[in-house]
Amino acid sequence: MRIRPLSAPLGAEIDGVNLSQPLPLSAFAEIERAWRERLVLVIRDQRLSDPELIAFSRNWGELDPPGPNPYGAPFLPEHPEVNVISNVVEDGKPIGNLGAGEAVWHADMTYIDRPPKAAILHALEIPPSGGNTYFADMFAAYDALGADMKSRIQGRIAIHDASLNSAGQLRRGYEPVTDVRQTRGARHPLVRTDAVTGRKALFLGRRTNSYILDMELAESEALLDALWAHAGNMRFAMSHEWRRGDVLIWNNLSVLHRRDPFDPTARRVMHRTQIKGEEAVR
Repeated sequence: MRIRPLSAPLGAEIDGVNLSQPLPLSAFAEIERAWRERLVLVIRDQRLSDPELIAFSRNWGELDPPGPNPYGAPFLPEHPEVNVISNVVEDGKPIGNLGAGEAVWHADMTYIDRPPKAAILHALEIPPSGGNTYFADMFAAYDALGADMKSRIQGRIAIHDASLNSAGQLRRGYEPVTDVRQTRGARHPLVRTDAVTGRKALFLGRRTNSYILDMELAESEALLDALWAHAGNMRFAMSHEWRRGDVLIWNNLSVLHRRDPFDPTARRVMHRTQIKGEEAVR
């Protein structure tokens, strides 16, 4: 097995490993160390069944079930731990979430008290072009803030909206938000301290319907706009052009990600798991 850091500010590519087979403890320890240091791992040329994806994912901890989707029922009732990310419609029904449009910068499921610590995404079908994914390092984004901004956001708490998914679709059981100060969702600090390293990172979740508690609405909006403009700067980011068989693993608490749109007539099918966060964000 070889682990090669990418030339981007974050990310590493791993080869010489077959994730469909049980991993020796020493090999997984190397993979986990690279994940902590580089935040995003790229492993090419994997052909995983859903049970194999689940078995590999359990190396990382307890699996977190997918969040609610706009269509109600799980996409894979036989494997409820697996979420399907796809634009494909079969027999008039979507087989997965998020469609073919752009998915803006976000972290996954930060609207719950213990968001997933890691996400694992396996590419089964890929369109000829488009659909690239970008990842931004929120440790680096925090480090690059000026002292005044760091002081301004330290100790501040924001609401993370639960009503919309990352494609902007309204989840079943939610009403559109008309006043962000009443947004339904978890409250988290704008600055997260990593429990292992002690490093600080921006923790923003999603921009839409967010609100910083105990601020005038206009001040909250302006501050969030400034933080999001900073966090999405490509100097903190890497891009990934998908190939069939790719497996990507990222630190959901320390990284934002987004996706380019792609041709809706092309097929894109990915299966995804996520690992339960071990504690509330602090």
